[in-house]
Amino acid sequence: MATVITHRGVRIVTLEPDETLKQCCSADDIALCRCKSGWLVYFVSEDGAEGYEDPFPSHQEALWAAKAAAEFAAE
Repeated sequence: MATVITHRGVRIVTLEPDETLKQCCSADDIALCRCKSGWLVYFVSEDGAEGYEDPFPSHQEALWAAKAAAEFAAE
């Protein structure tokens, strides 16, 4: 089951390996997804999702990046 935290009014969703963005996320969410090389950060919109090209080595680093993006979005 996906883990959801809210930072500055933005939902940050950490997906389990068997979950998809479509299943767990809504527009304006930030999603953290595990991949072979680490953790990817996606910004979900009504049109789909875009993310950083390179994965972060750890969940913690991906979460910090997501929180920074949420702070920027909240301004």
